[in-house]
Parts: sequence; C-alpha cells; structure tokens
Amino acid sequence: MTTTAAAAGTRRHTGTYPAEPGQVRHARAALAGWLRGCPQADEAILIASEFAANSVLHSASRDGGTITLRAEVRPDRLRIEVEDAGGPWRDGPRDDSRPHGFDVVTAIAGPGKWGIDGDARGRIAWATLGR
Repeated sequence: MTTTAAAAGTRRHTGTYPAEPGQVRHARAALAGWLRGCPQADEAILIASEFAANSVLHSASRDGGTITLRAEVRPDRLRIEVEDAGGPWRDGPRDDSRPHGFDVVTAIAGPGKWGIDGDARGRIAWATLGR
C-alpha cells in the first residue's frame, strides 16, 4: 500500500490485494483509514467495495491474481479506481427488479461519473465524486 502527496493538495493512495472475497474488507478498511475526515469518504468506500467485490467474483483475477484499489483526492473531487485482470464480461437483462451494485454506483456518483474501461486482458472500474 502506498500513499503519495502531489502538487496543489492532491493525495493518492494505492493498495494491491489478493483477489479473494475476504480481501475486499481489507481494501475497504485501508481506504476508510486513508480517507478519514474526507467529506465523501462513505460514498467512496461503498463504491470501492462494489468495484472490488465485482473484480474478485467476476474477473480473471479470481484465479490467483490481484486487484488494485486506487484513490485520488483533489480539492474539488475524489476519484476511485479498481483494476483487475479482465475476463469475459456479461451484460444483459436481469430477471429481478432489485437494484444491483452498479445501480448503487450510479445513484451515488451520478450518470456519466463512473465507468468501466478495458477488456478481457484488464479492466479498470472508476468513479468520480465531486465536480
């Protein structure tokens, strides 16, 4: 886990974790400690937890790989990223009417303020809170 300070009040945090379900809580706890005092900490932790859980359960990382959680705090925004090893992506209609994790991310971050970049070789789920 690394934490760096950059110009003009920007802080960065990176942590890499084994892609195992039990590690999601460790990633969440490390982020919570690092974001202590940040006004958007609770929202960022929830989003990071959702992204990490999806990576651990649905990416190629689950076969002995890792996930990397990154956070960047600037005076006007907070960005969260979770990187995994990619893999097949299934996106299609759902049978039930209950909200799913990405629905929660949309509700918190807002439309257009989050996304998933990459492909079967590697993917980054990201969200931006603030301006």
